[in-house]
Amino acid sequence: MNNFPIDNQISLLKTLFKKWSGENANQIHLLPSSGSNRKYFRIKSSKYKALGVFNNNLKENKAFIEFSKHFKKHFLNVPEIYYEDLENNIYLIEDFGDIDLFSLIKKDKNKYSTEIINIFKKILTELIKFQLTAGKDINYNLCYPRKSFDKQSMLWDLNYFKYYFLKFADISLDEQELENDFHSFINILLKADNDYFMYRDFQSRNILICENSPCFIDYQGGRKGALQYDVASLLFQVRAEMPNNIRENLLDYYIEQLKNSIDVDEKEFKKYYYAFVYLRLMQVMGAYGFRGLYEKKAHFVQSIPFAIKNLKWMLKNHPLPEGLSELNSSLNKLSASDKFDTSIKSQDKLRVSVNSFSFKKAPPTDMSGNGGGFTFDCRALPNPGRYEKYRSFTGRDKIIIDYLEKEKEVKKFENNVFKVVEQPIEKYLERGFTNLMINFGCTGGQHRSVFFAEKLTKHIKSKYQIEVVLKHCEKESWNIM
Repeated sequence: MNNFPIDNQISLLKTLFKKWSGENANQIHLLPSSGSNRKYFRIKSSKYKALGVFNNNLKENKAFIEFSKHFKKHFLNVPEIYYEDLENNIYLIEDFGDIDLFSLIKKDKNKYSTEIINIFKKILTELIKFQLTAGKDINYNLCYPRKSFDKQSMLWDLNYFKYYFLKFADISLDEQELENDFHSFINILLKADNDYFMYRDFQSRNILICENSPCFIDYQGGRKGALQYDVASLLFQVRAEMPNNIRENLLDYYIEQLKNSIDVDEKEFKKYYYAFVYLRLMQVMGAYGFRGLYEKKAHFVQSIPFAIKNLKWMLKNHPLPEGLSELNSSLNKLSASDKFDTSIKSQDKLRVSVNSFSFKKAPPTDMSGNGGGFTFDCRALPNPGRYEKYRSFTGRDKIIIDYLEKEKEVKKFENNVFKVVEQPIEKYLERGFTNLMINFGCTGGQHRSVFFAEKLTKHIKSKYQIEVVLKHCEKESWNIM
């Protein structure tokens, strides 16, 4: 498969555009990336416009193109495929513009006005057409990476969550017991009727609003599966922050519309629906962990507290099925963890986060989305932890403070840190920035790093009228008698 540099991609797309439209492109620019590796280019000439797509995954390209043609035959609002060159991993599609449902929700002063709720009702009605009508005769052999949302697919999602979220969150767990619960949970989910088309990523960023009608994109991951998954994806989309009462009302609306086409046992449907909500939440948190905590992409990091807020609500209002004790324990530990700031409060003043940690683990993650600030390595300084008489104390105790403050190296390090930190604080205040993280690491996260985190916190508070949040990440493991 070809994976050309971006200049080559642009050149190939211009050639494709000329073949399709008969005109030279006079405008072409790359659109902001999202959570995938696909690249989208807006291309225009004097009379025509299109979106150019580059994606080096041939199977995914074939699925999107053929699904689009199939959905068009069923009069669903999906992009028309204008031209394709799969040898070079590119194709042209209809441009639906930039207004997606998510942006409308965020602009809505009432958040979920009657107008927005009515749009959701239209979307849910269209979803049924995808699931039932178009799903009847679709070619599931095109599905990538699996023909159906089967046990293997679900296990991938759950392990994605385990390795990229639970592990990053330092949640203690019995791995074998959790694996057993994953299999038991999947066996419950597989009992739901799963003979329908499942869109897979049915959420407000993938629904564009064109002339007051919803238009749909990004269904290339679709496959055969249960009805409940897509409804859960839409109504529990993390950053959409849908109020719980509206969620419940829209779920009831969907079920009533569904009853016009098939027999529905409402109680049974909802039982599986809430189970799929858990699965979707875990899949999403896995993605946030990979894209945010691992790849350090700010947007995904900022979304984590919203996901945990949804998880807390689910654990309280719709507990997991019985018999999943390790999974239940892990999710409850996660919802109670202070690893992630779940307050989700807006701020207009600078907040400085100061942390001590151990280099035996990774530095703390900046949950503000600012991308971090400073990490200072205290390991080159004299270490009181080497001496038996100091081991049961921390950098907050006078005996450790006295030991460190008598060392010239420590004083020099302190003066340098203060100078380095003061410059961005003053610039951040001047420019109206809201977050800065400062980390101090040492071997065990108990003596030197704690000493400097405490010292800097006092210094900042004495010099600036700003909020300082101090945290000692290794507090639970300090070797205190």
